[in-house]
Amino acid sequence: MTTIRFIEHGGREHIVDASEGQSLMRAANDHGVPGILADCGGFLSCATCHVYIHGDSAGLVPPATDNERSMLELAVDPTEFSRLSCQITIGPEMDGLVVNIPERQF
Repeated sequence: MTTIRFIEHGGREHIVDASEGQSLMRAANDHGVPGILADCGGFLSCATCHVYIHGDSAGLVPPATDNERSMLELAVDPTEFSRLSCQITIGPEMDGLVVNIPERQF
């Protein structure tokens, strides 16, 4: 298992033991983490699983693809730290990853 720390916009934390090979979006949804809507179910056709990966945690995930960057243009309040949680596959190197959830999706 890989431990991921999801932080809601208001500061509430959710520590999740996630299975390797699943997406951040699926790990959050499976553990009842609020704020990640995932309307398209992880098919890169919406931006409702938008999250922020800051600081040291940014180096734990692979860079976004061109398709992901294009879809992020539809996200609410995107920043340089924005990612789509459906596009990040959990691996053992991500143990301790910190994921910040935006104030709102759509």
